[in-house]
Amino acid sequence: MLAFLVAFLAAGLLVKAFTSYANDFVDPDYIISGNFPPTTGGAQETITQWALEFASKGPWTVMNKTVVPPSGDMHDYMSWAPYSWPNCTGVGNTTELLPQQIWKECPYETRDGMFNPDGRLINDVGAFSDLADAVLYNSISHTFQDQPTSIYSQNVVNFLKVWFLNNDTRMNPNLNYAQMKRGPDGQLGEHTGILQALIIPHSDLKCFTKIASGILILRQGVSVDYTSEIDSQMLEWSGEYITWLESAAIALEEARSANNHGSFYYNQLAALKIIVNDLPGARNVTDTYFRTLYPSQIEASGEQPLEAARTRPYHYRAYNLAAMITNARLAEYAVPSSPVWNSTSSTGGTIKTALDFAMGISANSSGENSYSAELYPNIAAVASIYGDEEGRYASFLNATDSGYAEQPYFLWNQPLIAGGTVTTADSGTPNKGFRTPLARIEWLELAIGVVVDLVRI
Repeated sequence: MLAFLVAFLAAGLLVKAFTSYANDFVDPDYIISGNFPPTTGGAQETITQWALEFASKGPWTVMNKTVVPPSGDMHDYMSWAPYSWPNCTGVGNTTELLPQQIWKECPYETRDGMFNPDGRLINDVGAFSDLADAVLYNSISHTFQDQPTSIYSQNVVNFLKVWFLNNDTRMNPNLNYAQMKRGPDGQLGEHTGILQALIIPHSDLKCFTKIASGILILRQGVSVDYTSEIDSQMLEWSGEYITWLESAAIALEEARSANNHGSFYYNQLAALKIIVNDLPGARNVTDTYFRTLYPSQIEASGEQPLEAARTRPYHYRAYNLAAMITNARLAEYAVPSSPVWNSTSSTGGTIKTALDFAMGISANSSGENSYSAELYPNIAAVASIYGDEEGRYASFLNATDSGYAEQPYFLWNQPLIAGGTVTTADSGTPNKGFRTPLARIEWLELAIGVVVDLVRI
């Protein structure tokens, strides 16, 4: 009943189908200021609608999985390697094996780019992805209200409490059983679990950047719901997880990964440093990334050779671009005067040249047409940072995603339009970050409340 009602409401009211961006760090100071261009009204409305959609799905907890981690502690985060497939030919079974027997007895082999659907029997990864987006969009939506409390800030606090803080539902601050390799030689986590790179742009704990943005927005803005007690508890949890990220063998192995895995590791660690108010530490993290991994990630042409070698190169180029942009944004937040955007690879490549190269390759060339939209937030980011005097980026977005001005990323990638125009109809005029009409939003808030009441009954 609940699923039907939520689907019905979402289908009738959302202006944009939901997409989880690979990663991003949204400057909390910009959001709190509310000084948004008039063209961002549609993006603001979409953000609020997505926030309400997520509110109907949460809260989330690691306790909901149906398989117990090897530790025996359900509070441990757990996931299975997504590209890992069983080969049971040598097991010698005379009858059909039960799933549990397959997981423990059959050797598993990696097939790059081929997602094993039974990996989602444990969905801590999907739960955290939804949590991260919910925290981000509800925190931003709270600032639109000009009130010390709102349904949006209450949502964020509830989500954080259930996933991180409540004794009955909290996640232990480690990824010891993330991307676990099954089979007789498995049962411990793999370093790729820090990232959890799936066949679709689905985030794992790498999206702590989104949670960091949400926490900072409520911490530095006006919210009576996000209390000092909750903040202290989040600081404690984040500090413990930082210790694990900086000392666990599988975490350090991920930090050394030369491709997107390493890029996203630094996203996560820098964001956590910012959460615990360690800005020098955050900058040290991003400096390490730009000094060690970044130089070999972009060729002079802008190609990303390590991502191009994968089975889905269009996706992985966009994926790593999101991580590189996020690392630069985290570095800039930690030290605003830093010239991080001028960083070059060993061959002179930059984030901008990497984006330009990726734009020149059709997703169809590798059979990835369904992933074409993954590049759009990166285009908006580069345009807002490096400029778009010739209107190339705006023209590309107008041609490929004519409704991009109503996408959430349009709000925080400003100024975007320089030499281009927003062709989207009804771009709106905001009132401290919002626009009229609000009737659909208010009705959806009421409807979500009715659904929640029905569930309680």
